[in-house]
Amino acid sequence: MKIKKTIQTCRCFCGAIEITVTGAPVGIGYCHPFTLWPSDAVRITAGADKVGSYRKGSNSLRQFCSVCGGHLMTKHPQRQLIDVHAAMIPDLPTSPGVHVNSGEAVLRTREGLPKQRDFPGGSGRLIGA
Repeated sequence: MKIKKTIQTCRCFCGAIEITVTGAPVGIGYCHPFTLWPSDAVRITAGADKVGSYRKGSNSLRQFCSVCGGHLMTKHPQRQLIDVHAAMIPDLPTSPGVHVNSGEAVLRTREGLPKQRDFPGGSGRLIGA
């Protein structure tokens, strides 16, 4: 599915934080529904003072609204990508192309998409459908 290059506005559950994404995502898939964007295509345009963050490891920085707790995005600085939570972009037509982190999956899916053992740029290994 070809996605038109546009600017889209996203908001957290309570509307305290606004983010814009520009262009088209470089990937859409399942782990949680994700959309990957180049780092320079994502800007916080309102409510930056309300963005909380949590660093699980050196590979990602998870960000959320400190008012409502809504998941906003996850920065992947080593890959220069930002995963904007798909549910925040209501007008983005989603056509996921891959599952990631399938090596740790609890729920097995059988719709025919490739299943990567971990993140893109990781082991590069696919596992059985």
